[in-house]
Amino acid sequence: MNWKNEWKPLLLILAVFLACFYAIGTAEFDNGVFKGLYLVRWYAREHVIFCLIPAFFIAGAISVFINQASVMKYLGANANKYIAYGTASISGSVLAVCSCTVLPIFAGIYKMGAGLGPATAFLYSGPAINIMAIILTARVLGFELGVARAVGAVVFSVIIGLLMHFIFRKEEKAKCEQQLKMPVPEVKRPLWQNALFFASLAGILVFANWGKSDSPSAIWNTIYSYKFAVASFLAVSMAVMLYLWFGMKWQRLVLAAVPILMFWPLEPMLVFAIGIIAFSIITSTDKGESGTWFWSSWGFTKQILPLLLAGVFVSGFLFGQPGSTGIIPAKWITESVGGNSLLSNLVASVIGVFMYFATLTEIPILQGLMANGMGKGPALALLLAGPALSLPSMLVLNSIMGIKKTVVYILLVIMMSTVTGLAYGMMP
Repeated sequence: MNWKNEWKPLLLILAVFLACFYAIGTAEFDNGVFKGLYLVRWYAREHVIFCLIPAFFIAGAISVFINQASVMKYLGANANKYIAYGTASISGSVLAVCSCTVLPIFAGIYKMGAGLGPATAFLYSGPAINIMAIILTARVLGFELGVARAVGAVVFSVIIGLLMHFIFRKEEKAKCEQQLKMPVPEVKRPLWQNALFFASLAGILVFANWGKSDSPSAIWNTIYSYKFAVASFLAVSMAVMLYLWFGMKWQRLVLAAVPILMFWPLEPMLVFAIGIIAFSIITSTDKGESGTWFWSSWGFTKQILPLLLAGVFVSGFLFGQPGSTGIIPAKWITESVGGNSLLSNLVASVIGVFMYFATLTEIPILQGLMANGMGKGPALALLLAGPALSLPSMLVLNSIMGIKKTVVYILLVIMMSTVTGLAYGMMP
């Protein structure tokens, strides 16, 4: 027995003891715990049913229905770099998800053989290159900052991917050699059928989470009015494809539809949840590909969801939520990001990567910070670092690609955001 293996339990015991001895019962600590729990409650209501569960099903479908050779052809270590990084950036931006919702899909393509570079380009582009967020940034925070965010996010996704590939090039080379030796698996269905199936899944994710714009006359709000109708149509289309191309019996699909139709007049979130439960039951008991799909999705859920909820709690404990603060006073943050020094940009980047931002919530937060003296350079640094990473996503990334790659990815995002923010702040 030696301390080499015992320092982690010792630190945990000391941390719990000191929290019990000094912190519990103080207004700041108790407020932080309340804010953490409240953020978990908000996250569960706003993101788990409409965002995460469809993402888990997409991740499971990638690992079951997508031919591994296809993943390696377009995103693998041996893929053409222009095709790989172009595909990763475009596919990530189309989904327009937050830093947590993108994780199951990233895990799916990474475990299927995607190269580290294209996979991390996708990981960054999903939450960062959000068309609506960029438009809203330009409208609320200024056209110049909106353009800077758009250009920075697109360039970042490619550069970060290339740097990750370069830093871990020995591992990627070994992956290349291994993939070249792999036999070409049998193709069960044509590419266009898989493409339509995944388009329906992605469409359900996108339209179920379609947000309302500030402009009452915008086409965005017209789509918002019919978003659940479009999502329902896509769900029916997916069911038809499961019957025609994936061998699921129509009786199972009808059984799943019955409870949905029974509760149709109720709140859309409740109907969506009932549909998920019914669909999970019929797929989990299926002995074909659909059953494998459910259990693969469940595997991602067990791996990712507990870590996400724990991370959301800690993030809320430290930073609070939009409109309130956690254990770290908002005054400290505001005072640290004024002007355009290297330190202010670094602080903004670090705060961005640890804080949890749901899609579009970074904009009102930044609006308040800029009104209290935040410089435009740190504002851009936070915009580039914040949506792409969060404490919850860090915990999950560690379980997917290991602590070394996770730390390097975090440091790359922080360094590039800091440098870009500093350069932008120096512009007249």
